[in-house]
Amino acid sequence: MASRIGTHFSVTIFGQSHSAGIGCVVEGIPAGKRIDLDELQAFLARRAPSGMPWSTSRKESDVPEFLGGLVDGVTCGAPLAAVIRNADARSSDYEALRRTPRPGHADYVAEVKFGGAQDVAGGGHFSGRLTAPLCIAGGIAKQLLAEQGVFVGAHLARAACVADAAWPLQGIGPEDVSAPGRKPFPVIDDACGAAMQDAIAAARAQGDSVGGVVECAAVGLPVGIGEPLFDGLENAVARAVFGIPAVKGVEFGRGFAAADMHGSQHNDPYRMDAGAPAFESNNAGGILGGISTGEPLIVRAAFKPTSSIFIEQHSVDLKDGRDVDLALEGRHDPCVAVRAVPVVEAACAVAVYDLMLEARLDR
Repeated sequence: MASRIGTHFSVTIFGQSHSAGIGCVVEGIPAGKRIDLDELQAFLARRAPSGMPWSTSRKESDVPEFLGGLVDGVTCGAPLAAVIRNADARSSDYEALRRTPRPGHADYVAEVKFGGAQDVAGGGHFSGRLTAPLCIAGGIAKQLLAEQGVFVGAHLARAACVADAAWPLQGIGPEDVSAPGRKPFPVIDDACGAAMQDAIAAARAQGDSVGGVVECAAVGLPVGIGEPLFDGLENAVARAVFGIPAVKGVEFGRGFAAADMHGSQHNDPYRMDAGAPAFESNNAGGILGGISTGEPLIVRAAFKPTSSIFIEQHSVDLKDGRDVDLALEGRHDPCVAVRAVPVVEAACAVAVYDLMLEARLDR
């Protein structure tokens, strides 16, 4: 089971939802980098279960224990290893899923692929719980990028068919992209956020769930990060973001809307500005030919509704070979996209910093 991403800044994630702990090993961090552990903990707290109406009631502090790679908060050149101890697992909620797979979840395909040896409790290694160690790596990458003048932030762009205000594709800065993450509910327009929360609560009251879209931006990127064809900036970011459970779509800039535009509308014209070429627009989302343009990198991730719901659904009994109906127990987010906002930031930061190291801009 491969759970590693990155070349120069590589991240390996280990553990299961209900195992003793979950964690990551990060290789490639240059030595001598001071990591603000308080800032990292604040970032992890944004993803952690909060007991709010839009999150699971599972209680996890998500405080990482660093086993290596840091000496007095400074990277020493060795691989960085961190673990988060699981403290509030209720594995008994999942016993029936070994024979009756949840619609929309990985239970059935995992049973076939791993021959019944997989950990079913809490979804095992397929659980969104594994995004916590991704946020350790991504939170560190965000700090290292900020040293280079690159800032990554995200907001909940849509949930339950309610849209937030949108960032313009040009002219946004560090304050714009960081502001939603300082709020309890990570949106630009708080009135839109309140409407989202009402819609999520209504679905939860019915035992159902809803999907959403997270919009992420990286500002301050220099021109020239990424490679053409298969090693492009879009490729790297998309691969990292698709590693987040429940992501079903990724787009950059105008994304799928570009299919309904003319070239004269979608192209980003050039003009000279202070003696250098500049873009009049940023429909490309900061990337051309797989390479950064210097404009804001804008990426959106579409999240499906949480598959674990409390409405009775059709399933099968894998041992008896018969049709059954499944009524779930357990604790589940009614909208995973809310807590996924910092996770998308983390995935984007990991991919971007890996390519920054490749370009040797942080050496």
